[in-house]
Amino acid sequence: MNNNPTFGVEEEFLLVDPRTGEPIGRNKAVAESAAANGVDLQLELTTCQIETATDVMDNSDDLRKALVRLRRVATDAAEANGARLLAVGLPPTVPHKFPITPTPRYRRIGHRFGMIAHEQGICGCHVHVAVPNRDAAIQVSNRLRPWLHLLLALTANSAIYRGSDSGYATFRSVLWARWPSAGPPPFFDSTAQYDATVAMLEDAGAALDDGMIYWDVRPSKKFPTVEVRVSDVPATVAETVLFATLVRAAVMTALEAVKNGEPVAPLTDYVLKAAYWKSARDGLDGHTIDLVDSHAVAPTVELLNNLVGALRPALEQLGEYDTVRAELARLIETGNGAMRQRRAWGRRHDAADVIDELAAATIGE
Repeated sequence: MNNNPTFGVEEEFLLVDPRTGEPIGRNKAVAESAAANGVDLQLELTTCQIETATDVMDNSDDLRKALVRLRRVATDAAEANGARLLAVGLPPTVPHKFPITPTPRYRRIGHRFGMIAHEQGICGCHVHVAVPNRDAAIQVSNRLRPWLHLLLALTANSAIYRGSDSGYATFRSVLWARWPSAGPPPFFDSTAQYDATVAMLEDAGAALDDGMIYWDVRPSKKFPTVEVRVSDVPATVAETVLFATLVRAAVMTALEAVKNGEPVAPLTDYVLKAAYWKSARDGLDGHTIDLVDSHAVAPTVELLNNLVGALRPALEQLGEYDTVRAELARLIETGNGAMRQRRAWGRRHDAADVIDELAAATIGE
């Protein structure tokens, strides 16, 4: 009997004009076309975004097949409605303001949060992993905090923004941090403390509802899962599968640590914030802060390999250890989304080259 936790993935995508590369507000029409082909796409905050969601999965091979199919159907639906689908954290070229998707809830968000809501087009990837209960989800969240910035660097895919190099591998994470309930999750002593904090944010108007608790790890409000939301939407299916597999193994490792009564290493918020900034700035091919041992700066790839080592028992239980090592080595050699963007940008400093690169990666495997 397979006792490994099930998991699932949500990916957000950008719709752009095929001629100008600017975001184009056609998510409703694209969703209607996809529905005719058996795929339900979710409308996101702005009209230039759609989201896919896999079924509940129990292995990475099936996840890969599902992601390929969803990206292909969404791509075809976009093309049928005069748009181009991009797996990218931020638009490489943008207008000054995005239209809000005209649902009552999104209109309320737009009214309350102003330009923070309108200047979006932000696309992430969310991985759900089954956990026994909400208490377990909170304990998992506490134990994932030292690893989140490494996953952020791994999946960075928003270097080019507003027709220029942002100076960050993932500028999405910088913009996303403007929301009052976004970023690395606080440490919580209990589920009751978590619930009280959420209630305070809602009472203060800092969150409309619990769906606006945007921390990078949170108990799902809909499913018996913990949801990890730290990632840019990865450029390729292979990167999403790698990210999701690491998250699944990390949750398993955290649950085992809880079961064994292992203490949680102290981690101050300011050190975590510094590590987030360093990972966002440097990305996969740079340096970041070691939050597990020394708090020293080290090459990101070295720390990612250390992470794989820490997750080895869970990865071996999943039958994924050798695959993850090989895929991480391949990604380090070929480059992730941010590195692809910068290579394309470096040819002519033209966002059109970046968009072409991203469009090809979106439907590649």
